[in-house]
Amino acid sequence: MNRLGMDEERKELLPRYRLLYIVVAVSALMIVTRLWYLQILKGEELRDYSEKNRIKETKIPAQRGLILDRNGEVLVDNLPGFSVTITPQYAKDLTETADDLSPILDIPSPKIISTVKKSRSSNGLFWPAKIKENLSLDEVVRVKKLRLYHEGLDIHPIVVRHYPLGENGAQLFGYVGEISKRQISRMNNKYKGQIRFEQGDIIGKSGLEQKWESSVRGKNGIRFVEVDARGRGAKDAVNILGFNSKPAQQGNNLVLTIDKDIQKAAYEAMNRNDKIGPRIGSLVAIKANGEVLAWVNSPSFDPNRFSTGISPEFLEELRNDPFKPFRNRVIQDHYPPGSTFKPIIAIAALQEGVVKEQTIVHSPGFIMFAGRPYHDHLRGGHGDITIAQAIERSSNVFFYKMGIQLGIDKMAKYAKALGIGARTQIKLYNEAPGLMPTKEWKLKRFGEPWQPGENLSNAIGQGFVLTTPLQMAVAYNTIGLEGLRYKPFIVKKIIDSNSQVVVENKPQLIYDLSEQKENQVYISKETFKAVKKGMWGVANGPHGTARWWKIPNVEMAGKTGTVQMKSYSKDQIYDRCDAYPFQQRHHGWFVGFAPADKPEITVAILAEHSCHGSTGGAPVVRDTIKAYFEKYRPELFKASPHKVTHMKTVDSNPKESALMHPDTPPPTEELDE
Repeated sequence: MNRLGMDEERKELLPRYRLLYIVVAVSALMIVTRLWYLQILKGEELRDYSEKNRIKETKIPAQRGLILDRNGEVLVDNLPGFSVTITPQYAKDLTETADDLSPILDIPSPKIISTVKKSRSSNGLFWPAKIKENLSLDEVVRVKKLRLYHEGLDIHPIVVRHYPLGENGAQLFGYVGEISKRQISRMNNKYKGQIRFEQGDIIGKSGLEQKWESSVRGKNGIRFVEVDARGRGAKDAVNILGFNSKPAQQGNNLVLTIDKDIQKAAYEAMNRNDKIGPRIGSLVAIKANGEVLAWVNSPSFDPNRFSTGISPEFLEELRNDPFKPFRNRVIQDHYPPGSTFKPIIAIAALQEGVVKEQTIVHSPGFIMFAGRPYHDHLRGGHGDITIAQAIERSSNVFFYKMGIQLGIDKMAKYAKALGIGARTQIKLYNEAPGLMPTKEWKLKRFGEPWQPGENLSNAIGQGFVLTTPLQMAVAYNTIGLEGLRYKPFIVKKIIDSNSQVVVENKPQLIYDLSEQKENQVYISKETFKAVKKGMWGVANGPHGTARWWKIPNVEMAGKTGTVQMKSYSKDQIYDRCDAYPFQQRHHGWFVGFAPADKPEITVAILAEHSCHGSTGGAPVVRDTIKAYFEKYRPELFKASPHKVTHMKTVDSNPKESALMHPDTPPPTEELDE
């Protein structure tokens, strides 16, 4: 090609070269501009981002506040511990890590892999999956060595909630566990503006832990640490990159009205190794001013197992237990009160003028009403008796007659005034209201009128009447105090970590029923005193159904009760209860207070399937009351035992009562209540 041809070709390509130069120049300008933007304008910000990629933000869990008894004894506290986690994002060979970790933690390798995969699915790649909590010292050392060779494996310090009493009081104190995804939104709505709940938080799941979450829950802190390429913490980032950690703040402490020693005594009494054996049921003890001293449910569970991660298998075992160890029976289950309802009917009968204190009522072995027989628990009946004797002997026929004359609405009037059939408003979740029927209630509930025969069964605490042990304790405490009805409470005060009082709760008098006021049921002091004589006879009189369970120099008053679990034919009603299958046996009630004239403590127990209140309930209440006086009135036990003479009923024999040894079991033929 000649020179002329080359020049012509060059001229043809020149526009294309110019376009190429422009493209290169524009690209270079864009790169330079971008570099200038990133390094000059955004340099500081991007440097922070870069540093943050090296920084791991770690939440410092706040210690929950302690739960103390009335004397400062620890009921619930915290222990230091360690947990091992695997972060899915960094776990390059999960199977190998699980295989090496399995023999150290004694957890099957497939279960470790499953835990990590489940966490990755529900919580994301970067959230550490908890493999095991509360590691032993040996496990901590061995895992620390292992983590050098396995990415994503780490150890974290934790706070473990500890329940020193174990199963004792578990339903009252409750337990803690990790918040679920479903609970996060619900809890954040409930405590909006107060607390912010996040994934991984430990919250109260039941009992006081749940009810008082906002008080005992502290404020989490934040710690920043530099991490290596495997996501493991290397060193604290404070004062290195300008990140500021924030320490955790411990929650407030709850000071309860519970007395640890009385709580232990009640628990041991519920689990006493006598003929009946450990009781299934519940017990509650309150001071005269409404302060709860003891709260026991049986069977129970160990809340410590929830603090360290309970297995699904064991949780399922607890849930399938036929006797429901999770249930807070003191307030959550309601039962017919049986014969413990009779003192309340006695109050109604006296106050309404149906009988007087010295009125004699004939009480045979049965009465006929509306064409059917209504039997007494004693085959031959009790003969001619007064109202105090009827309470002492627990005569059914006497109270059938009272029910006929009173009618259900008058019975309900006085029962409700004493707190039967309504929540006590104690500050715990899931309190059952119970039931005190009326004519209007039945018409609304069933669309049927009240039948006269129903007055008889309800007058002896069967029929529709339902109540909780706490309601019965409040009612009997009111009777013992002759009209003063106090609201029960269990949190005495809330104090901060410096022992400064944040909130203090005082006893709350709801009514004085012995005062005549508008829109309030009136019960005279004389009525209360007359009924208390009969209740004194139950524990001290010669025919008392709990006369075997005395406390030296401390006179107790109360009432036994039996709740039938099924209907019985005429031929079966006098059969031995313990001959029936266990779950068909009667429940046994006993509610008592002491001293009998002016109570300091009232205790109610419902012992399921124990057959009789006299053997199933009364000895447990006796032991609980005895523990109270041994602690707070020890001088009473230094003197020689005195003869029982207080509140003597018409036919009582003080000499016989005083000589009866408190541990003498009742004769078989007299197991009537």
